[in-house]
Amino acid sequence: MDQSLFDVVVIGAGVVGCAVARRFTLEGARVAVLEKGTDILDGASKANSAILHTGFDAPEGSLELACIRDGYAEYQAIRDSLGLVQDNAGAYVVAWTQDELRNLESIKAKAHLKGVTDVALVDAETLGAWEPNLSRNALGAVHVPGESLIDPWSAPYVYLRQAMENGAKVFTSCEVAEGTFDGEEWRVVTTKGTLRARHVINCAGLYGDVVNRALLGAAQFEIKPRKGQFVVFDKAASDLVSAIILPVPSETTKGIVVFRTVFGNLAVGPTAEEQDSRTDASTDDETLKALIADGIAKIPALKDMPITATYAGLRPASDQKEYRVSATSEQNWITVGGIRSTGLSGALGIARHVYGLYEKMGASHDKLPDPVVPKANMLSEAGPRDWKQDGAGEVVCHCELVTRREIETALHGPLPARSLAGLKRQTRATMGRCQGFYCSARLAELTDGCFVSAMAERLSHE
Repeated sequence: MDQSLFDVVVIGAGVVGCAVARRFTLEGARVAVLEKGTDILDGASKANSAILHTGFDAPEGSLELACIRDGYAEYQAIRDSLGLVQDNAGAYVVAWTQDELRNLESIKAKAHLKGVTDVALVDAETLGAWEPNLSRNALGAVHVPGESLIDPWSAPYVYLRQAMENGAKVFTSCEVAEGTFDGEEWRVVTTKGTLRARHVINCAGLYGDVVNRALLGAAQFEIKPRKGQFVVFDKAASDLVSAIILPVPSETTKGIVVFRTVFGNLAVGPTAEEQDSRTDASTDDETLKALIADGIAKIPALKDMPITATYAGLRPASDQKEYRVSATSEQNWITVGGIRSTGLSGALGIARHVYGLYEKMGASHDKLPDPVVPKANMLSEAGPRDWKQDGAGEVVCHCELVTRREIETALHGPLPARSLAGLKRQTRATMGRCQGFYCSARLAELTDGCFVSAMAERLSHE
């Protein structure tokens, strides 16, 4: 392991850790990223709704709102240069009961106070004209034009690739065990050796409190894992809606969303289930049936649509609703915890905020004058997919039109896939209608059998 002195060690390579590593590297810091998973995004970031939020419903005056605003703005600014996807679908917060209908005016007014001034009320007739497949039980809605659909994996991958291609070091399968601070620098002990750094930034997601206790001796918050289950309908279902269909939120959850994906599917979810386990991302039949029923109640034509996949993710909620971001100056430590369901939207803004905390500690660097700007993997159906380009080679996964070149790039690129899950996030191989039934044998050949056991185990459960 590299024994030189880093300016910053980032613990955790979820979407927030990737964004933080990128920001600090671009600002001129020497950065190392430690990820205990085999691949990046192996924790909470591997499963989400892939929505870029405007912050219209974030708590007024909160750090979450500020980070979502800044993150949304930076995403727009870097989208074209990094080749990021954005489907400007817009959203409707739909009222299904009279009580919900009465709440719409308040939702609009609060959005306007937060600067999201294009939010407007629409009546049932207008909503039905714009979304003709929506159930006629809808009573009205708030239209939020700025809500967008993005690729939840290619974005953080390219954030981290930009950090790497400008000098950052990334260590996977590298779990932090302990660390000591001598007043000047940290010695962080991992399963791959010891690193030296002036500062540590804890972006460990579901294990944020665990890392704080292990290295600082205490944590000011406790992670309360919240499971969210999803149902993914076949690609034919994506034509049934044009916008994101949001519910009127409750005090505890934003509720069940119906949304298209940039990959051409339609999904329903997530649930919000409190649990103790930080690893149990299983699904259960009763919850999935309830999700399907919820989707059909909102879009009746879903009744005749086949289901492609189901999945669940865990959100690192804490014992409070707020982001748990704080700096411990006397120990050169910054904690980035409790980043719940808005981490994908807020990541770039969170990274800017964290760098501001770092500067307040007295640290500074010379910003990179001409940083390398890589391009994200293009997996969106609306984009220039690789199978359309010259020299792509054979199509390996026909459901998702994944080429051999994409597979080989994922296996041998700057962030090589080391698991089937990592390969899926970089290419979408095995994520289509057949769920790997037809392409698994060819993938086993191309990966020298490395992922064959994972494929066989998954197929045996279907």
